[in-house]
This record gives sequence, structure tokens and C-alpha cells, in this order.
Amino acid sequence: MAGNTSTEIDTGDSQGRSGSSDAAEPGSTKGRGSKPGTAKQVAGTAGLGALTLGALGVVFGDIGTSPLYALQTVFLTEGIKVNESHVYGIISLVFWSITIIVSIKYVTVIMRADNEGEGGIMALIALVQGAMSNRRVTRAVLIALGIFGASLFYGDGMITPAISVLSAVEGLKVTAPGLESFIVPIALVILAVLFAIQRFGTKAVGRLFGPVMALWFTVLAVTGLVQVIQSPGVLRALSPVYGIEFFVDDGLVAFLALGAVVLAVTGAEALYADMGHFGWPAIRRSWFFFVFPALTLNYLGQGALVLADPEAVSNPFFLLMPSWARLPVVLLATVATVIASQAVISGAFSVTRQAVALGFLPKLRILHTSESEGQVYVPAVNALLFVAVVALVLGFETSTRLASAYGIAVTGTLAIDTILFFVVARTLWHTSLWIVIPGATAFLVVDLAFFGANLPKVIHGGWFPLALALVTFTLLTTWQRGQALVTAKRAETDGTLADFVEEIRTMDPPVYRAPGTAICLTSGKGNMPLALRENVEHNNVVHEAVVVVSVETLKVAHVPPDEQVVVDDLGYRDDGIMHVSVRCGFQDNHNVPEALHKAVELGLESEIDIDNGTYFVSRITIVSGDAPGMSTWRKKLFLAMANTATNPVEIFGLPEHRIVTIGSYVDF
Repeated sequence: MAGNTSTEIDTGDSQGRSGSSDAAEPGSTKGRGSKPGTAKQVAGTAGLGALTLGALGVVFGDIGTSPLYALQTVFLTEGIKVNESHVYGIISLVFWSITIIVSIKYVTVIMRADNEGEGGIMALIALVQGAMSNRRVTRAVLIALGIFGASLFYGDGMITPAISVLSAVEGLKVTAPGLESFIVPIALVILAVLFAIQRFGTKAVGRLFGPVMALWFTVLAVTGLVQVIQSPGVLRALSPVYGIEFFVDDGLVAFLALGAVVLAVTGAEALYADMGHFGWPAIRRSWFFFVFPALTLNYLGQGALVLADPEAVSNPFFLLMPSWARLPVVLLATVATVIASQAVISGAFSVTRQAVALGFLPKLRILHTSESEGQVYVPAVNALLFVAVVALVLGFETSTRLASAYGIAVTGTLAIDTILFFVVARTLWHTSLWIVIPGATAFLVVDLAFFGANLPKVIHGGWFPLALALVTFTLLTTWQRGQALVTAKRAETDGTLADFVEEIRTMDPPVYRAPGTAICLTSGKGNMPLALRENVEHNNVVHEAVVVVSVETLKVAHVPPDEQVVVDDLGYRDDGIMHVSVRCGFQDNHNVPEALHKAVELGLESEIDIDNGTYFVSRITIVSGDAPGMSTWRKKLFLAMANTATNPVEIFGLPEHRIVTIGSYVDF
């Protein structure tokens, strides 16, 4: 047996596993994917208008600030000439890329696939788990693909804040060239403030950012419209013909330009991942009635400006502004890019929460910041993102250099989302092949074209998101595999609670029943509390009154008082062994002693002394041994990850002076 060990507390927390007593498990087909019903419930409680404004402030920040750097980066592509055919071709590609990927693919189609109201690639993974339950090999491949896509999304979550804030502060090059040396320090200060305010929650941030982003999109629309009125001919660029002619006349140049055009659709996956925060109707309304028109007008305006003044390619966004407005717009753009970062940060929180619920990460401290279950804050992820973003700013220094690293993360996730969605559409919703095959083909052609155009950037920074995704993929799959092995080993050695009850009744000689009350926590009603079994095996003792408690966190903010506690005598009313299920909302107080007092009021098979009872907690030491199923280095990694898990004992309000910890180990 190797010397590498880790310990974890076995308690009754089953957070995120079900939405109600009869709700579906993650990945099942019940109540999912047919329509965004959960989003409507959210809208009903908070008001669609408020949610729409909040979504404007959180969801669309990323894609809404792409005009700062997208066209500038495209025109810096080697071989691009500032002439009518190229400018019209580029604007056409940008417009139709946004239309196909964001308007049609995500907002209209993919966002219909939700897992209990949650969106993002982890929601698709959960749906695939249920849809492909009878095809183990295919299911494993698709889940692995989805995990890699989620890993790429974390790279997006790190690059977006860095490139967005840098691109805004770089406006100082136009308005105040003497301050150019202060761009990186200013960006770092702004980012520090952004990550510091995350603890206040998405709802508070949305209320603050919503009006600002409304102003931002108004500025985008008005400044673009002014230029379009001066050069109305640019409206011809909305025709797909110009994009097609660009490829026909300059195929290689146009293909390479796609590597930068994709910057105009960054934030599409974050938009989907943030669905749990605000709901599909609010996001759809904000997009079609406000965001999409504003972006279109601004890109058209930048194209018209570049045609009128080719020198404007150096920074078409800020040069589009009147000279008197440039400094105020730099300030507004800086605030807007802070908000842009919020979209992927909150999306990363949502993805992390789903990863924990699906068993891809250890239990982390996850704080619910509002009455909407999707609005969460994960301190550990917030800290890691901040460190990574600071490193990126210091390492790349300019938004242009960062743009090379950006495309790979975005386009890889786009393609994986397409594959997983159409698998769900076919296997879970039974959509006709006549719809699935053409739809999947059309979207994949677009996604893979963007991905291929970004491959040449791997040596210029694109390696970063790929390397990060590989590391994250390894962590997620290692935890999932390690948990499966440990759980199987525990089930093999511990047995079930029902078996234990029968065993106690038939023991000869009988086990000694010590006076007093023993309260044992377990992770589920059928699971055997390890501390209870160890006490019998080593001390031949069971207390006169034994209460096995499991805590279930439901997908609602609050559980009505009369539904919070369920009592079960486990088949016998004369053995003093009973089970209490504590059902909490994600914002309820998870206090086990209080729940036990409610259980007494409901009536138990024997009297219990809550105030003087002893709480038995199992501390399980996981030992890296020689069992097959996992390589040694991955076992060591699993043990290291296990040591980062949050100890949930304090969450349940257990009295520290009456806790007895009994340890055991699992050799895997």
C-alpha cells in the first residue's frame, strides 16, 4: 500500500442532485430540453423587465465589447487590403457569423437545451449522460469531448477579461499617447476591482452594470448609424454575396481573416452558460431587440469609416467617435469591458457548480447570491481566474497579442457544443434525421472553418488555451474516475443501511445498546454511515437511539417548513434506529440540530436527546494502493484534489464539543 493519502468527511450533503422529491437526476430525460420552462419560472419571480436589464449587464458584456478589437484585428491580418471588395467582404462575414452562430445557433436553437434551467456545455454533458445511457462507449467519448469543451471554456474565461480590459485602456493611445506606458498597470487595477466585487453576486452586479451596458449599446448604435448615414452604400455589405465573393477572389486571405472574424462572436458560449442566471426569454429579448442591432450598426459604421479613411484601420472603433467624445468613450469602454469580463466569470461559476453536481470536481464552497438558484459565486474559481488573468496581462501586454490566443478556445467550444446538441436532439428529443443531419452539418461547417482558420495561431499564443484545456481536462476526468473507484470500493465493503438494520437484529450475542442518542450523517438514505458501522465492529456498541441523517439540497430557494423533514423507521419501530431526511432549499439554513427538533415534533419511534446527543462523523482516509483502474500518478492527483474539498460539517451547524470522529480508509 502506497503512502499517499487524503481524507474527506462523509456527511449528508447531496447538493444539486435533484430539483424536488420526484425530480430527475442530472442527465435524465424528465422535464428537460423541450422548452425553457425553468427560465419562465425565474422570469415570473423577478420580472422579465428586470431580468432583461440584468442580462444586458451580465450576459452580453463579452460579445458587446468585441467591436473594440474585432475589425482592427481583422484588418491587421496579412494580405488584407483596404479596398471596397475586402471591406464589404469582411463586414459581410462579421454580420453573417453573428447571425448564424449567435442569433440562430445559440439564441434560437441551442438555448432550448437546458438541464434544470442551467445552460452551457456542462448542461449538454448532463443531457448526453441520460440520452446515451445504453451506449456506453459512445457516451464515454461524447462526455470526454464535452469535458474538453468545458476545459476550453475556462481558457475563454481567463482570456476574455484580459483582452477586453486591455483593448479598452488601449484607447489611451488615441486620446492621450503620453499615457501609453500606464496601460498595463491601469488594466491590472481595473481587473483587481472586478474580481473583488464578485462576492456581491450576479444580481447585484447586474443591477449595477445593466444601465451602463444600455448606454454602451446606445453609443455603439448611434455612432455607427451616423457613419452609415454619411456612407449608406456600406449597407450592401449585409448581403452574403460580398462574403462569398471575398472567398472566391481571395480564398486564402479570406480564410485566414476568419481567424480574426471569430472575435466578433466571442461570448456566445458564455451567453449560453449564463442562461441559469437570467433565463432564456430575458436573454432572447435583450439580444434581438437591443444588442444585435447595435452591434450591426457599429460594425457597418467602422467599415464605412475605413473605406473613407484607410488610416483608420489602426483603431477604427475609437476613430469612429467624434474627437470630443473619445476620452469619455475610453472611460465608458473601460467600464463596458469590465462588464464583458463578468459574462465569462459568471459563466465559469455556473459551469463549476454543474461540474461539482455532476461529479467532475470535489465539493467546493459555492455561495448562492440571490433567490435565483443559478446565480452563484465560487470563491476558489474567482481567485484562480484572477491569478491567471493577471499572468496573461503581464505576459502578452497588448490585446493584439492576446487575440492570437483567443480564437482557439472560442472555436473549439463552438464545434463541441454543436456536436453535443444534435446528439441530444436526436437521442433525447427524437428529432428527425432530416432535420438533425442538415442542421448539424451546416453549423459544423461554420464552426470547423473558424477552428481551422485559428490553427496557424497556435504557435503565436494559441497554445495557451490548448495547454490549459489539457490540464483542466485531466483534472476533471481524474476526479470523476477516482470518485467512481472510491464509491464502488466503499459500496463493496460498507453495504447498505437496510442490511445493517437487519444485521443488528440478528446478531448473536446481541450488540450492546449504550444509553443516549447517536446522530450519524450520511450522503443518502440508503447509504451506510461509516462511523456507525465502525463503532459496531470495533466497540460492539450501538446507542439506544440512533438517528441517521441525510441532507438534500433542492433546486429551489426555500423549502416550505412542512416539507423540510421526512422521518422513516427503516422498517421497524422497536429497534431505535431511524432515518431523517432533511430537505433544504439552496438558501435555507442547513442546520441539522434544528431539523431534528422538527423531526421530534413529527414523531419518532423512540425518544432522542438532541441537546446531549453525540454526532458521529466519518473521516475517510483515501489511500493510493495497487488496485487497478487508475494509474499511480492520477491517483496522486486525485488525492491532492480531495484535499481541496470543502469540509461541510460546519455548514450543518453541528456542535463541535459533541462531535466524535471515527476514521477509516479506502484503498483504491
